[in-house]
Amino acid sequence: MRLGRLLDHKRAGGIEWSTMYKTGLTVGKFAPLHRGHQHLIETALAETEHLIVVVYQAKSVTPIPLEVRAGWIRTLYPQAEVLEAPDAPEISGNSPEIRKIHEEFLRSFMAGRKIDVFFSSEAYGDWAAKVLHCDHRVVDRERIRVPISATDIRANREAYSHFLDPIVLADLEKYGDTVRTF
Repeated sequence: MRLGRLLDHKRAGGIEWSTMYKTGLTVGKFAPLHRGHQHLIETALAETEHLIVVVYQAKSVTPIPLEVRAGWIRTLYPQAEVLEAPDAPEISGNSPEIRKIHEEFLRSFMAGRKIDVFFSSEAYGDWAAKVLHCDHRVVDRERIRVPISATDIRANREAYSHFLDPIVLADLEKYGDTVRTF
C-alpha cells in the first residue's frame, strides 16, 4: 500500500513528490555494516511505516557471527524488524540457476508477508522486487553519496574505518580482520 507525501529535498532545493510505503524490505550480509548500509536503512525507514531487514548468513565472507551482525542493526535501528536468515544461500552470481535458488529462498522466507517496496543499492534489487511483486527503491547504486562497499572494508579496514560505526568497529577488532573480498 502506497501513500503519497511531500518531501523537502534540500539537495534538489525544491519540493518533490515521494511515496510512503506500508512495508519495506532490504536484505544483505552486512559484513560489515557500514555507512552505505546505514544510508540505505535510514532511507527505507523514512519511506516506510514498517521496515524489515533480513541479515543473511555469510560464513564464506566473514568470521563475524550472524547474530552479531544482526545485533548491530537492532542496536542502531530498534524501529526496524530484523530477521536472521541462517539458511540463506551463500552462493552468488547472476545465472538463472543461482537466481532460482535465491528466488525460492526469498519467497519461502518471506511467505505470508506483503512487501510493498524492496530497498537496495544493487542490481539484484530489480529482480528481487519482481519476485516479491513490489516496487524497487534504488538508493545510491553508484555509491556517490556514500562511496564505500563492504568488499573495500574487508580488504582494508584501516583505510575505511571512518565508514564504520564504533559498535561495528569494536566487533571487527574483537573478531579479527575480515580479509575475504569475494
